[in-house]
Amino acid sequence: MPQENKFPVLKVRDLTTQLQIGQEKWTVVDHLGFDLYRGQTLALVGESGCGKSLTALSIMRILPHPPALPPTGEVLYQGHNLLTIPEKEMRRIRGAKIAMIFQDPMSALNPVYSIGNQLIEVAELHLGLFGEEAWNKASEALKAVGIPDAEERLSAYPHQLSGGLKQRVMIAMAMMCEPDILIADEPTTALDVTIQAQVLELIRHLQRKKGMSLLLITHDMGVVAEMADEVIVMYMAQGIERGKIEDVFEHRAHPYTKGLFQSRPSLDKRQKKLQPIRGQVPTFRHIPSGCRFHPRCPYVMDKCKQGHVPDFTLEPLTHVAKCWLYDGTSESQERKEEA
Repeated sequence: MPQENKFPVLKVRDLTTQLQIGQEKWTVVDHLGFDLYRGQTLALVGESGCGKSLTALSIMRILPHPPALPPTGEVLYQGHNLLTIPEKEMRRIRGAKIAMIFQDPMSALNPVYSIGNQLIEVAELHLGLFGEEAWNKASEALKAVGIPDAEERLSAYPHQLSGGLKQRVMIAMAMMCEPDILIADEPTTALDVTIQAQVLELIRHLQRKKGMSLLLITHDMGVVAEMADEVIVMYMAQGIERGKIEDVFEHRAHPYTKGLFQSRPSLDKRQKKLQPIRGQVPTFRHIPSGCRFHPRCPYVMDKCKQGHVPDFTLEPLTHVAKCWLYDGTSESQERKEEA
């Protein structure tokens, strides 16, 4: 992260989101916090269902209600808490200053409107451009993301484009207003490996060109290693480890983070077989007490099973893990050595 970026573009503090069905409530984002700086890429990584996408939707304030309850905490952008400003003001920010690429471009694009109509709508709503000016801006946006025959593509409908082209259209739509922050939710999930590399390189190129901040949501550690400056590992709605990419990857602190790496294929010939994390991810109906990972953890101690688990700061001071192994006691040190 460049030294001149002393002040974060986005500050998230104690972000908490709950879903309510009937009389039951489930916390699906639990007191998450982070800072995002200009030009930086922060990755949220974890298994499906851990709360990554719900974090993004909470920041953008586009969760369906019901079942979602209004998020609480602070999402600070330009001195304003995005969770409490009027919806009219939020609409001016959403898509213009903070844009989002969704996981499935086919469901995010309207199937009954042409690509041109959907891009022109962005130009009209956020840039105040109409008629020929809006058409030209839409054409320029497609050219900027490397779509050939841009003028012809404006008249096409989503079903007439490949998955890679649809994802490029989504990127073009997000980048039209030159946002300060881009949230990319699994931007390469539905694409083959070659197209994945092209899309990631495109996002990286646009980020460097515009000085944009990127919040990248993924379960792919390879994408994280390639794209991110910092990473937050999520498990059951909580951020359980965070730090600079080299610190987290080289010195995996939380047992869950260790398990994620051990369960991935490796080029290391010494790794004879994959080592899956034992057990299953609990449902939000049955969240374990204490550390939420303790039923699956090879390092588990009695103190892991009850009460709140604090964040422990490691070396360097930017590396944090929510795990009792780092409380400095002899019991924890012995448990690490045994396991």
